[in-house]
Amino acid sequence: MTTLAPIAVTASTTLSRSVHAGATVVVNAAAGATITLPASTGKGDEYTVFVGTTITSNNLIIKVANATDIMQGVLSVATDIAGVTCPTTATSDTITMSGSTTGGVKGSYVVLKDVASGVWEVSGALVSTGTEATPFSATVS
Repeated sequence: MTTLAPIAVTASTTLSRSVHAGATVVVNAAAGATITLPASTGKGDEYTVFVGTTITSNNLIIKVANATDIMQGVLSVATDIAGVTCPTTATSDTITMSGSTTGGVKGSYVVLKDVASGVWEVSGALVSTGTEATPFSATVS
């Protein structure tokens, strides 16, 4: 199995299959950024987004490409050993990391897999501060 070198980004980025599938995207943007996935097709492509620099203002947002794609799965969010597990809803299409309660502290990561047309499988672990809160929402229209 070939492992692709990590790809560092410092600003909003639209991921593409030819460049980002199978690689780890390291986000070094303390002021936040938006990472947009390609449209899901069910081809099995996997994208890992790793927070290399803690978000200190604005948000790090990971979202789907269109109003028909959704995310399904769970993310662990933890400030301490207790932590919480946050499931998606039927309409989740966006992950928002604030650098505090919804993750985005250096070391947070999300893995997204294109499992079916219209569906992204999501898993990962988000490092947070304060009382943990869900990072999932439905914002793409």
